[in-house]
Amino acid sequence: MTALKLTRIGNSVGVILPREVLARLKLEKGDTLFMTETIHGVTLTPYDPDVEEQLKLGREFMREYRETFHQLAK
Repeated sequence: MTALKLTRIGNSVGVILPREVLARLKLEKGDTLFMTETIHGVTLTPYDPDVEEQLKLGREFMREYRETFHQLAK
């Protein structure tokens, strides 16, 4: 666990992420983080939860019609 301090950024308050965290999440200045509330608190992720859900549905669709896609690819 890493403690992070809040800091004033203009008229807002922000948190500075350590370089190691940015590297592990493959983030750079200007990238977007998504915050979701969970039963354990708040989660920050570089992955858009809405896109993840769409990808999940797309994978299920592809799996369901796998044979059809295989035939179309011939």
